Amino acid sequence: MVERSKILSITLTLIMVLALFTAGCASNDEETDESPNGAEETAQAEQINVKGSTTVLPLAQAAAETYMANHPEASISISGGGSGTGIAALIDGDVHIGMASRQIKDAEIKNAEANGIDTVEHVIAWDGLTVVVNPENPVDQLTYDQIKGIYDGSISNWADVGGEDKEIVVINRDSSSGTYGYFQGEVLGDDNEFREDAVSTSSNGAVLQSVSQNEEAIGYIGFAYLTDNVKGLDVDKGDGMVAPTSENILAGDYPLARPLHFYTDGQPTGLAADFIEFILSEEGTEIVYDVGYFPVE
Repeated sequence: MVERSKILSITLTLIMVLALFTAGCASNDEETDESPNGAEETAQAEQINVKGSTTVLPLAQAAAETYMANHPEASISISGGGSGTGIAALIDGDVHIGMASRQIKDAEIKNAEANGIDTVEHVIAWDGLTVVVNPENPVDQLTYDQIKGIYDGSISNWADVGGEDKEIVVINRDSSSGTYGYFQGEVLGDDNEFREDAVSTSSNGAVLQSVSQNEEAIGYIGFAYLTDNVKGLDVDKGDGMVAPTSENILAGDYPLARPLHFYTDGQPTGLAADFIEFILSEEGTEIVYDVGYFPVE
């Protein structure tokens, strides 16, 4: 009887151990099932895509590089393509942030609403759009009317604006560019078209290269792209000539100063919100200055 009692006791003990082991495995399995989803949610929260304006691009890239150095778990993908491309990507739900060097258009807002996207605007910096010529060009300044004439085709010779008797080579941006849209609205007027023989380029850098290599060329670029390879012109909107300098842009005296934008679907959260806050922070302000733009007051 004693032997039989011992066997029964051992059997019951084994059953209890097995039950506890099975419960533990089930608990671990449940945790294992939940962990990938939790990890995936964390990864999604720490990764954003930003796309759009080539004017905003250098600022976004510089800010993202510093932010990710401070937050190794974060991943911020930055790409250009133009303001129209960035806004379209936001409307399609392909990016978390659309970059634009112009305000979103009414038609774009309607398209966004049709897709269930609530576009929210964030001004992250200011730029001074700069009209540039080759350093060998003797022209140092132009009025709005003269710039308009050059770009709408009514002026085609540098001699008509105080330069040499040479044909003007007009460098333009492509129509998806926010810089193109801003320049058209500000200088030509929304109802006026660019001249047909203008050379279309895809980025600020392409404009810079074209003008630097052609003594008869004229173009326009974001202030951050201004180098000694081109000459920035003084501009007169009617109140006298104003040079494209950081002092004049910050003072509000330069007529081609404009805001630079991020657009999000609704108020941003997570990494998108943190990234925007970082650009507007004291550390972000230093990056804005370093890139060549100007902080939001």
